Amino acid sequence: MNIGELSVGANAEIAKTITSADIMSFAEATGDFNPVHVDDEAGRKSPFGERIAHGMLSAGLISAVLGMKLPGPGAIYMSQSLRFIRPVKIGDTITARVEVVEVMTAKKRAKLATTCRNQKGEMVLDGEALVMVPDG
Repeated sequence: MNIGELSVGANAEIAKTITSADIMSFAEATGDFNPVHVDDEAGRKSPFGERIAHGMLSAGLISAVLGMKLPGPGAIYMSQSLRFIRPVKIGDTITARVEVVEVMTAKKRAKLATTCRNQKGEMVLDGEALVMVPDG
């Protein structure tokens, strides 16, 4: 989608069920082996009572929406604010959603509200993204 096709209120989302393998792959890719993410015993002893996913794993789903759906291929991620609200556990289905809140046509930029919700509809993450959008 090019900058001229974007409009305020346009939105897109993807959903993914988080698995133990996803968490381990993320740990391998990033080097973040915090025991609360990768060790069952540490997870049980944590305030959450079980292992939880890395917050940035959920945030990565936002990147997938921006790069593949809205604005889509060719969009360049420029910035992202994030607020982690509740933990994501193994087996949770996370829906990442982006919604255009501002289109800056002259600068070829768009500001988007970004959220992730679990299968219960509870918000697990919210924030705001700024992306550069191709003009054609």
